[in-house]
Amino acid sequence: MSEKEGLSIIVKVVTRWIVGFVLLFGLYIVIFGHLTPGGGFPGGVVIAGTFVLLTLAFGKDTPLRKLNSTLASELDSTGAIIFLGIALLGLYFGSFFAENFLTKLPSSYFKLFSAGVIPWANLAIGLKVGASIFMVFIILSVTRVVGLPSGEKKMTRKPTGRRK
Repeated sequence: MSEKEGLSIIVKVVTRWIVGFVLLFGLYIVIFGHLTPGGGFPGGVVIAGTFVLLTLAFGKDTPLRKLNSTLASELDSTGAIIFLGIALLGLYFGSFFAENFLTKLPSSYFKLFSAGVIPWANLAIGLKVGASIFMVFIILSVTRVVGLPSGEKKMTRKPTGRRK
């Protein structure tokens, strides 16, 4: 990575300090979403925000080393499959699609696994949303629309600024 990529050294240092806390906060929102305001979608957005922050501070190469587009696509698909599996298990073990088939005991209220399948669904949604938003951000940051002489428009990769 060249020193000219990304923003200033101050932004890079502050990003290194806070990115772990932001990621941890996103995981907290996903895991405790059934007990507090939050859940899979807002937690996934915060998790994706950590990779967006890394992209803005260090340039696109740094977050792509940690979570490349292939892995993000696989995580996106995995989250969707897990969520669909939970919904189908509700149909199999219960009587409705996406039914909360795990028993809820009054003694377990306000505890982490008191909501049956909802925490597991939140984890699947958080995985899907986090990977999807990061992929959308990367696609928007590495492509551009170019007008052709014929009047048509074509999407191409942005030049990296490196000369070979």
